[in-house]
Amino acid sequence: MNTLTLYFDGRCPFCVKSMLKLRKWNTAGHLAFVDITQPGFDPAFLGADMAALNRELHARTLDGRVLVGIDSMLAAYTLVGRGWMVWPLRIPFLRPLLANLYRWFARHRYAISRRLGIRLPQGCDGDTCGIGSPFLN
Repeated sequence: MNTLTLYFDGRCPFCVKSMLKLRKWNTAGHLAFVDITQPGFDPAFLGADMAALNRELHARTLDGRVLVGIDSMLAAYTLVGRGWMVWPLRIPFLRPLLANLYRWFARHRYAISRRLGIRLPQGCDGDTCGIGSPFLN
């Protein structure tokens, strides 16, 4: 059963690559993935608008709590048994610095993807890896 749903930007190569890694590690099925760029997606039930979802990764827990930014990442990586990869996010005095760094990265994710040479995987329709994509669901 999915305990956490991640709402990601399917037009962002870095984001898609990150979701593919999480999906690979999601052997227990704790995570679900939703591409927010799909036509008709409405974030209202998350209590957020598209601008907020484009600023930071959002996630929703099974009990309805909404996690934002580094809290989403910490929860996702922990659920797939990779919490050790994001251990600095647990350190109270580092969290504000890392949250700001994450927001800067999210703002520049397209340019960073280009600079790193990351492209959307083959099979994506050129713009997005949709909700029905074999890559994420």
